[in-house]
Amino acid sequence: MAEKKTGIDQALIRDLANILNETDLTEIEVEQEDLRIRVSRAGTTQYVQAPIAAPAYAVAAPGAPAAAAAPVGKVRNPDSVISAPMVGTVYMASAPGAAAFIQVGSVVKEGQTLLIIEAMKTMNQIPAPKSGTVTEILIKDGSPVEYGEALVVIE
Repeated sequence: MAEKKTGIDQALIRDLANILNETDLTEIEVEQEDLRIRVSRAGTTQYVQAPIAAPAYAVAAPGAPAAAAAPVGKVRNPDSVISAPMVGTVYMASAPGAAAFIQVGSVVKEGQTLLIIEAMKTMNQIPAPKSGTVTEILIKDGSPVEYGEALVVIE
């Protein structure tokens, strides 16, 4: 019957640590029979948390039902908000110095160009999905936009 080792094999640990250094790994684990050794590089872990926009709520008066607390700010019909169909840079006019396609109060027809989003050196005209009046412009000329970001409100 073979004798079991009772001590830790320090040479094996050194070899594993050398492998970590040579390969730029952060962790390595070896298992042999009933022995498991894990060597981990103590590095700095970076945590990145994206800002989360939490809705602001009005506080209900003491004794008032909880349903009395409602979101603060304008309540918009989701069908009125025109969102970015792509990631890019927004331009409100066809050229620098030219008149903007729309302004607050502009009456637009379905299919009319609202703005341009430049994506990958391509100018994409964003048409109005419906006719109506522009009540808000939520972005600035030359600003970057994300997919799904609210651009314009048409009532």
